[in-house]
Formats: sequence, structure tokens, C-alpha cells
Amino acid sequence: MDAPRVYRGGPEQRKAVIAVCMGSDTDLATLRPGIEILDTMDIPYEVHITSAHRTPQYMLDFAKGAAGRGLKVIIAAAGGSAHLPGMLASETVLPVIGVPVKAMALDGLDSLCSIVSMPRGIPVATVGISNSVNAAILAARIVGTSDEKAQKWVADHLKKMDDDNMAKERRLQEEGWSTYKKLDA
Repeated sequence: MDAPRVYRGGPEQRKAVIAVCMGSDTDLATLRPGIEILDTMDIPYEVHITSAHRTPQYMLDFAKGAAGRGLKVIIAAAGGSAHLPGMLASETVLPVIGVPVKAMALDGLDSLCSIVSMPRGIPVATVGISNSVNAAILAARIVGTSDEKAQKWVADHLKKMDDDNMAKERRLQEEGWSTYKKLDA
């Protein structure tokens, strides 16, 4: 397998530790918000199309070689029958985070049920339908168990959310609930 392009990693182009996989290029729209979050982290990642149905051998080879290439976690988005996260999980020792994609049928519930219903022994962490942001943050938390930069990013993210919410609380208490209006952010 050719060496994948590393999307983030600074000037020294460190090896990716997070892989973002999709079953089809149409899943990129769902993954884009999470990839944009990854861009704010100092954590190198890579992005792939690894269809469980159209390129099964490539997907199997990718999963089998992922840990050996230095990856620490895989984010996998899929819609419909959503086999990609589970198939990757069945062939790698790495944690896999499934992102159910809202497809045309069943508003993504089919994908959610498929990903979350893995057989015993092959776990896939699963986030909400189309919630690639939570997948990226969970991946950062996993990487953060052994990487101080990732851990710091998560801590800073939590602090920012706390600060933002407390500013809203202060405004609500000053203005009162009947005049409080949500600010465009």
C-alpha cells in the first residue's frame, strides 16, 4: 500500500495517528466538520475512501496495517448498511469510532443501528448520526491518553466551552429570561 498523505503535522510532517475513513466520497460532507476540528489540533491525521463493499481488499489491507503504520485510532463514517466501521474494527487492534451517515432512508437510523449493533467481541464506539465533531474530539481524547498535546487540546476545548456557557449564564442573570436573546455566534 502506498504511503498515505498526511494532512496535518507541521513542517516535519509527523506520521498520522488518526485515520478518517469513509465508505464513499459522498460521506465527506458529513465528515467535513470533524475534519475541520482535527485541523485545529496539533495531531497529524489522514483521510481515505475505504469502501467495505466496492474496495473490500483495500479496506482489509488498510485495517490490518493501520497499527503498524503508527495510527492510534480510526474514525469511520458510513451510511445505509454502514458496514465500514465494523469491518475495519474486525481487522485492526485499534479503537474504531463509527459515524453514522444520514442517508436517504430512515434519516440515518439504519446506519446508527448497524454501527452500534456490533457482535460481541468487535466493539465500535459510535457517535450520534452525522456527528463527526464528537468523533474527532473522542479521537483526540484517545490519542491524549499518550500524547500531551492532544490532552492539552481537549482540556483547552473543555475550558472554552465552560467559559462560553458561563458568559451566557451571566448575561441571562443580568438581563432576565424574558429579555434574553441568543446572540449569533
